[in-house]
Amino acid sequence: MVKLSVNVNKVATIRNSRAGGVPSVLDAVRTCIDAGAPGITVHPRADERH
Repeated sequence: MVKLSVNVNKVATIRNSRAGGVPSVLDAVRTCIDAGAPGITVHPRADERH
């Protein structure tokens, strides 16, 4: 059976385009885990923007 892994990179992209650090990547991850997602995917960048 295929299991869902949520990619949160777009959350970081949206956060970086706005002032104030909103939305929070950590809050998005917690929401996904609380909703039952069995995996989280993050592709960290070398420049540490995400």
